[in-house]
Amino acid sequence: MKTSIARKVLMALSGFFLIVFLLQHFIINFTSVFGHGETFNSLSHFMGTSPMVQFVAQPILIFGVIFHLAMGMYLEAQNNKARNVKYVMNKPGENASWMSRNMIITGVMILLFLGLHFYDFWIPEIKTKFIDGDMSGALNGVEGTRYFHELQHKFVDVWRVIIYCLSFVFLSLHLLHGFQSAFQSVGFRNHKYLPTIKKLGNLYAVLIPAGFIFIALFHYLTQL
Repeated sequence: MKTSIARKVLMALSGFFLIVFLLQHFIINFTSVFGHGETFNSLSHFMGTSPMVQFVAQPILIFGVIFHLAMGMYLEAQNNKARNVKYVMNKPGENASWMSRNMIITGVMILLFLGLHFYDFWIPEIKTKFIDGDMSGALNGVEGTRYFHELQHKFVDVWRVIIYCLSFVFLSLHLLHGFQSAFQSVGFRNHKYLPTIKKLGNLYAVLIPAGFIFIALFHYLTQL
């Protein structure tokens, strides 16, 4: 029992970590819709060349994503195993939301999207910096200016934009349950604050994915 609780707490803590990262990632990406991407280039160049980000934060992030998904699948399997008694009247829709009953589905869809996102941005970035040896981030000889161009280039294809937008819808569904569930897993059950946490969770789960969708659509439409 204690082991199961510990796993849920670790799952929640990894979720908190990813929620904070997602917000930071959104803030940086959102700067790309202003001006000609100068701020976005500057922030991206810092993130791409800082040793603390590259060799400390980035490995922790990758581990956090893998751990969160693996622990989620393990806990779901354990829960299914524990349900060895079938209810005569099984009406899951009346007992739990669609989001809570399908966290694995939305999680796997997010993982598939991350595979595409790594293919689009992370793998080319690693190749450029560590294989080609170009750490300057230069475009036309100007250091730290290629990031905005690379971002726009990925959103020329309408099908890639559609996939990105659908992926953020799945992310929203995942967060609608995951945000408040994380607080409950770490023992935060104060009835006075739960309504506020739920509202904040819903706002985060809708506004952040919607913001990413806006960024993708903005770069696609401004290049037509």
